[in-house]
Amino acid sequence: MEIAKTEQDADAARRAAWLAASAAAQRTSPPSGPPRALKRAVLVAMAAAVLVGGVLLIRPEGEAPKAPPPALGPAARALTAVAAGAPASVGDLTALITDRADWVRTHPTDDASWAVLGSAYLERGVRAADSSFYPRAESALKRSLQVRPKDNLDAEIGLAALANARHDYAAARTLAEGVRARRAGRWTLYPPLIEAYNGLGDAKAAAKAVEQLLELRGGSAALAQAAEVYREHGWREDASAALDEAVGHATSPLQKAAALVAVGDLAWERGEPQAAITHYDAALRTDPSTHAALAGRARAKAALGQKADAQRDYLAAIAVLPRPEYLLELGELYESQGLDGDAHTWFEKLRELAAQDGANGVDDALVLGRFETDHGATHLALDRLEAEWRAHPSAASEDALGWAMYRSGETEEALVHARKATDSGVRDALFSYHQAIIERELGQSGAARRHLQDALRTNPYFSPLLAPKAKEALAALGEPPEGGPRDMYGYVAAAAQAGSDSDSGSGSGSGSGSGSGSSSGSGSGSGSSSAGSSSSDSGTSANSGPKRPTKPRKPSKRRH
Repeated sequence: MEIAKTEQDADAARRAAWLAASAAAQRTSPPSGPPRALKRAVLVAMAAAVLVGGVLLIRPEGEAPKAPPPALGPAARALTAVAAGAPASVGDLTALITDRADWVRTHPTDDASWAVLGSAYLERGVRAADSSFYPRAESALKRSLQVRPKDNLDAEIGLAALANARHDYAAARTLAEGVRARRAGRWTLYPPLIEAYNGLGDAKAAAKAVEQLLELRGGSAALAQAAEVYREHGWREDASAALDEAVGHATSPLQKAAALVAVGDLAWERGEPQAAITHYDAALRTDPSTHAALAGRARAKAALGQKADAQRDYLAAIAVLPRPEYLLELGELYESQGLDGDAHTWFEKLRELAAQDGANGVDDALVLGRFETDHGATHLALDRLEAEWRAHPSAASEDALGWAMYRSGETEEALVHARKATDSGVRDALFSYHQAIIERELGQSGAARRHLQDALRTNPYFSPLLAPKAKEALAALGEPPEGGPRDMYGYVAAAAQAGSDSDSGSGSGSGSGSGSGSSSGSGSGSGSSSAGSSSSDSGTSANSGPKRPTKPRKPSKRRH
């Protein structure tokens, strides 16, 4: 299935893909989960399987696992969840880790069990945002490759998922594409490959990989990943439909709760905080351990002015799931209330957490760069984000680098990156706000007004710090000045300008000497006024027309 060339064909292709996935999910993933009578058979068949970010890793068909299945209990439940394509709980993953670690101590040449152990370590770290598990995951997965260096696809896919968790999307892409080159029908390679493409900003490749995944595998996890790719394209309706399917086909409370969190996130991005809270509450009722729902609910409650409740939710989420972005959001919430001391405390905790992550191989450059740009040393942010953009040129890194450049005084180059971010298809109010402020600095008031309106229309609550500033900036710009229609970038319409130039030239050439001077002066004044309006709104001559760079220039070396 190829990406459709027109919007109509694209819609049809996407809907056909997830309808096929939905049908497959109904055949293979009934909402009630696997029948009890099948559980023992599942355990035996899947003893060499483990979950990595909702992805099932399984030994090739016809190759019996060397290790016996774990006894019925938490470790067995982890494998049962995997067999149904659902995530496993932290407790069950811990039991599986203990079971496989005990086995490989006495059976060190069992490559399959090493791969299971490494992938379980990884998923355990991801589930609790605890990067200390990543070095252990890497050690076990590499040990599996040492034991079986050829055709050890499980270990290679596990290492690709580990690279994604460490935000090394280029390495993840290389590993996953290597597996695809040898076994394109192996559906388990596609989730880490899609995540890598998203991290690298390669939306076209991600969409193609999603189509391949949906052809190979139905079920909730595949539909949820398809929804994320659709969201990255700006296809919110398609993302919403896919997530509805994902909720309906979930095979465990954990999986259903994760899909409900994604539905809530989508509602938040649309500027619907109350609807988002409804979905987050449903996720917490489904599985109270879904701490990402607490953080999402905190974000939405802050938007509704429920600051104390938002702080409590953030603190509860961070206590169990200390993701760097949550610490930054909590610090900014305190700052928006004038509680600078509390904000500083959480910003320091963010730095400490990023240092710990760095020691475990995780690159938190994007969130750290955003933090340093607005709250720390801008020159450090600029260096950090330039390196991040070169390694992972996603829409998020384009936006963050553009904002850091603006804060450092490199305004014209900042606009190049800001435009790339907003043109990517991702509908993010923060991207529009950043572009608007940069355009305002360059005197492009028309474009700034339009992008401020875009930001507030997309999500009027997008930041407790910046949303109020966006409203103030829009009010300060006021209504567009008189003088004719303007295009989307704030330039005087080309036709109107051409007509003005034509009238000026005619008056100058047809009059007498004194009339000519008067007419010429009038024409000159008109041109000056028009050019001044264009300069005020766009920063460029109206005669030149809008010139939008299609590719950002390579950032210059920093001048500290």
